[in-house]
Amino acid sequence: MKLDILIFEDEQLSAERLEQLLARLDQNLEVVEVLSSVKQGVAWFKSNPNPDLILMDIHLTDGSCFELFNEVVIDVPVIFTTAYDEYAIKAFKVNSVDYILKPIDFEELVAAFEKFNKYRSQQPQVQSQLIQTLYEQISREGKYKQRFLVKLGEQLKRIESKDIAYFFFEDGLVWANSKSNLKLPMDYSLEQLEQMLDPRDFFRINRKMLIKLESVEKIHTYYNSRLKLVLQPDMGKDIIVSRERVNDFKEWIG
Repeated sequence: MKLDILIFEDEQLSAERLEQLLARLDQNLEVVEVLSSVKQGVAWFKSNPNPDLILMDIHLTDGSCFELFNEVVIDVPVIFTTAYDEYAIKAFKVNSVDYILKPIDFEELVAAFEKFNKYRSQQPQVQSQLIQTLYEQISREGKYKQRFLVKLGEQLKRIESKDIAYFFFEDGLVWANSKSNLKLPMDYSLEQLEQMLDPRDFFRINRKMLIKLESVEKIHTYYNSRLKLVLQPDMGKDIIVSRERVNDFKEWIG
């Protein structure tokens, strides 16, 4: 049976990935529109019939998606797709079928659609089960981002946070360097990555680098009260902990 799907996603790469997964899941799933903002959503619902299902990121270009539910009546099941889990309970108060953390695995999307099919036939019973599943998922995934989806040429590659040695800013872009010495472009700033990653594992040593604890092989004193690091994999240049971050770095490394 044909189902009309409306997507809210402000990252083009994530939207393309989601459309590919939907096409793989079922040819009867039709994406009627991809919207990136609350404003677009309000206009869309005022001039279009309701879709059968909404796949919705929480952070949109002009604010939180929850603002949309305050502007228009949306009596449509929602599967939330986001990198952040702190909105989970609020999500379930607005028609949520499931809550998937990015980057989305195909198997997770399949499971979400299985829940959607149950939701349509027995909504009250399934809702309590979904809330319990949500609590279990948050407990398992934790507060911090576990993985990233990056683009290499025409391909999409998933990399786990635990497999990244460090992030660095170079040539106007932020890059991740994996433990296997693979250099990958990121769609986030270093400031954003600091908020996403577990501070027990990652530390901002200067304006241009965010490193993982396991990547630190040696620490040397350096002039002007700074520290010089040897990282693995080696970057082939001096890695310096800025003077204002030395004390925090020592506390973190210790």
